[in-house]
Amino acid sequence: MIFIDTANHISALAVKMAKPKVIAAYPITPQTTIVERLAEYVEKGELDAEFIRVESEHSAMTACIAAEACGIRTFTATSSHGLLLMHEMLHWAGLARLPVVMVNVNRAVGPGWNIWSDANDSMAQRDTGWLHFYCSSNQEVFDTIIQAYKIAESQEVMLPAMICYDGFILSHTSMPVEVPSQKEIDDFLPPFKPAWKISVEEPITHGNIIEPFNYAKVRHDMMISMENAKKVIEEVGEEWGKKFGRYYGLVEEYKCDDADYVILSMASIASEAKFAVDRLRSKGEKVGVVNLRTHRPMPFEKLKYDKIIVIERAISPGLGGIVYNEIKGRVKDAYGFIAGIGGMDVSYKDIERIYELAKKGKEGFYPFEVS
Repeated sequence: MIFIDTANHISALAVKMAKPKVIAAYPITPQTTIVERLAEYVEKGELDAEFIRVESEHSAMTACIAAEACGIRTFTATSSHGLLLMHEMLHWAGLARLPVVMVNVNRAVGPGWNIWSDANDSMAQRDTGWLHFYCSSNQEVFDTIIQAYKIAESQEVMLPAMICYDGFILSHTSMPVEVPSQKEIDDFLPPFKPAWKISVEEPITHGNIIEPFNYAKVRHDMMISMENAKKVIEEVGEEWGKKFGRYYGLVEEYKCDDADYVILSMASIASEAKFAVDRLRSKGEKVGVVNLRTHRPMPFEKLKYDKIIVIERAISPGLGGIVYNEIKGRVKDAYGFIAGIGGMDVSYKDIERIYELAKKGKEGFYPFEVS
């Protein structure tokens, strides 16, 4: 069935079909309409879940962690300062190996107050042990949320998953989305079987003091699971493609086979870059796009190109572009551009301009400082 709706309402629909048993909710723009729609589903009896209205985002994540520790599938959503307030508990979910699934609608961090899209909120959480997915369309939002539960809950992974997309550019923009039947989703996504859980029948020790060697082993195991996740993400994306005709992986490559330059970006900028590439190709330019769908784990092995132009909607002050600095030592020539900060529009014309600047060996904070 085809639905035409905003990414936030599509997120709520995907969550409903994934059947979490606990949803923790605290409102923040531009995420609020996700949990509002989920509250409607629960109130109408369309979703059998405990809907917990908490007093902060820190408590929302705490509630999800407690439920997951009891073997219960959960969901929450947030944005910007809400995600920052969760930071302590993001580490908790990661280190406790609890596959919480959360949507983060990317929004700038204040001050000054800005409600438009900016990936600094989620990029600042890249070291918390969560899988990070970035979506470029409402269809990808639906498909990724369902897949994220299966990936995160895999016994080879057992890590929480964050699905990110641009505030207002997708969150409040309606697009057509193909939605499978509930039976098809149930066949794809089985009920949650936790690797461990708190139980009065089988008591375990959890969250106790841990000596340095074993703590280091926990961190090492997280790293191994992140590597395992690369394989599982590809396998689940392949399985989804066979069932529903839309294939996913760690990256999405567009017209890259003979490309002299590859534009690497994420979320809605990657989608816009395809249109720019079509226009550049019509002028004889050999250029392609890599849509970086996963930032954690980072798929370096998928980025085997000589010349990569990175365009990203985030910055690490004192360092520069985050993705750019992660890859620049691994490719022959990398050009980094920070664009779209605070919701500044990045149109196909901007991307064409950035491409021309990179060909001249330039890079920087577009459009202010490019040298």
